Amino acid sequence: MAKIAFILLCHKDPDGIINQATRLTAVGDYISIHFDARAKPEHYEKIQAALKDNPNVAFAQKRIKCGWGAWSLVQATLYAVEAAVEAFPRATHFYMVSGDCMAIKSAEYAHDFLDAEDVDYIESFDYFESDWIKTGMKEERLIYRHFFNERSQPRRFYASYNLQKRLGFTRKIPADLQIMIGSQWWCLRRRTIEWILNMTRERKDVMRFFRTTWIPDETFFQTLVRHLVPEAEIRTRTLTFLMFTDYGMPVTFYNDHYDLLLSQDFLFARKISPEAKELKARLGDLYAAEGVDFQISNEGRSLFKFLTGRGRIGRRFAPRFWEVESSLGRERELLIVVAKKWHVGKRLADRVKQVMNLPVIEYLFDEEGTPLPDLGGIQGSLEKRTRHRRALVRMLFDYYETDRLLICMDPDNMDLMQDFFSDRSMTRLLEVESEFSEDYLLGHAKRIGLAGERTPQDAIDRLLPAIRRDVRFESDRIRDAGFEEYYRMREADGPDENAQPLAKFLSIPEERAREIAATDYLFAD
Repeated sequence: MAKIAFILLCHKDPDGIINQATRLTAVGDYISIHFDARAKPEHYEKIQAALKDNPNVAFAQKRIKCGWGAWSLVQATLYAVEAAVEAFPRATHFYMVSGDCMAIKSAEYAHDFLDAEDVDYIESFDYFESDWIKTGMKEERLIYRHFFNERSQPRRFYASYNLQKRLGFTRKIPADLQIMIGSQWWCLRRRTIEWILNMTRERKDVMRFFRTTWIPDETFFQTLVRHLVPEAEIRTRTLTFLMFTDYGMPVTFYNDHYDLLLSQDFLFARKISPEAKELKARLGDLYAAEGVDFQISNEGRSLFKFLTGRGRIGRRFAPRFWEVESSLGRERELLIVVAKKWHVGKRLADRVKQVMNLPVIEYLFDEEGTPLPDLGGIQGSLEKRTRHRRALVRMLFDYYETDRLLICMDPDNMDLMQDFFSDRSMTRLLEVESEFSEDYLLGHAKRIGLAGERTPQDAIDRLLPAIRRDVRFESDRIRDAGFEEYYRMREADGPDENAQPLAKFLSIPEERAREIAATDYLFAD
């Protein structure tokens, strides 16, 4: 059975470290601690005194001062790993954690998970080919020597960097290494750890290289594991659940995140708020629990993106630079059908096409696979279509040789609607308002990744009202926009009532509009 040696790098909160070490070792696992040499000596003494009689706790024999992005973080990890290898010969796996991490599964579950496959878990993406680095330095992290810390010594860091760059003092990457990058929160088998330690002793050139790279904790272990271990024995993922905001800051978890955390396909989570005492207590008890059945739905990241995005809806008042002096044409008429239930919008558009022989394009700004003619590549992706929306629609008018065109659109595309209504052409909008049952909203949540088959019922009970409010909010925004040619059909109304707005929207007699509105399957799910 798997036995885990946790590698803990920490620099604060001695009481939290003591509690964490006690919880993780109570079930037979181990922990090796490196406490930052910058921290208060009395804190380290407190930790040592509290854990000195615990045979499953080891301390790095050498402590060093650690700095963000510096080699010291890797060196501290190696010191803790060496102590763990020597102190715990029965450890089968070595799992990197921090003081902000806590288990979100039981030890029983974690051991069974690690026993299921004889593999290493570490994010390991090609440094140059992947998009793991979003902004800032990339190649410069490696080919220049970084002797100073950017955060604590910014002037020296950039003076050294700019001098090397000006003089062309670059260096080569060790020829036999493919540099990889990924999260520093890994879980490696004992054999892999022993191979890494051997390589640190035998390959002095590799050690010299990484010692002066920038942020080596994202590249050192990731590169060595890929160099030493067959690809089939590597799972390119972390077992620690963590998320980042749009500003690059780690998301912090609080008391009300307990159910969400347990449903994720990870063993640990980071970061747990120091103030989340109830969450810490519940997770602390969980690790020692037995017979717990975990329902994995894994919708955490998509749910976070959805909920945070709801508060960031803005309006754009100025035209994009490519849209200046760009118009659909004063004589043209653009008809926009807005429907949250796409199948309803498509049915209505198809029926209009049959009755009126009008060119129709379904959800061209929302659905990648919408059938479109070849317009020279502008139609190739949603990003291009949205960026060049007026040019795209103008080309569709030209392609179909028409002055009237109907398109479908999701109600969250407020900026597109405003943009088309600000054009010199005639724009009309018909909102198709549907009824949303609980089952439909749940299905919608599953389709867009906010929920899964195993999402707990209490999480669903909190999620569905939020989605319903979101749908209602989108509809309210459209009505509040004050569009001059705005009309609305409602599922709750009959064909006679819906024929009136539809007739005005399409500029046709009410009798023909009623023929469309009376489509018996129009609102069916």
